[in-house]
Amino acid sequence: MTSSYLVLTAPDGADTTHEKTRFIRDGFTVLGFLFPWIWLASHRLWLHAIAAFLLQSVGGALMDRSGLWLVGAAITFGTSLLVALEGQNFRVRNLVSKGWDEDALVSADSLDGAEDIYFSTVQTDLRDENPMPTPQWDHTSRGDRGNATSLGLFGFDGGR
Repeated sequence: MTSSYLVLTAPDGADTTHEKTRFIRDGFTVLGFLFPWIWLASHRLWLHAIAAFLLQSVGGALMDRSGLWLVGAAITFGTSLLVALEGQNFRVRNLVSKGWDEDALVSADSLDGAEDIYFSTVQTDLRDENPMPTPQWDHTSRGDRGNATSLGLFGFDGGR
């Protein structure tokens, strides 16, 4: 299944080896759904983590009261669903506010595939000390092409 990956480069510009380049998958986060405030805190989204913790605490307290179980469950489930769907967007917005640049959006089946696609279009090392020698091709045309055919089909010289 194909996912979208947002490519972010460091605030001080992309380094030559692109070691600081981050790939963030845009999509549902299972761990964000199961453990919303812990997932947010592990990604250093402190205010989001505190808000999720408070909402889930209120939801849990309401679930203990008679007649308010459904409201508490809705608040708890809604918080988990919001973090699962928008958690990656919170991460991206946090990094962009710190100066990171959104460089590209790549569609791929896996993180490895996204990295291959992105780095195939980006020059990764500008300081190549020993460049590979390029082959010198002989561009002179040959007048004797021959009359060989290809399995009885059209020949290389355009005839039959």
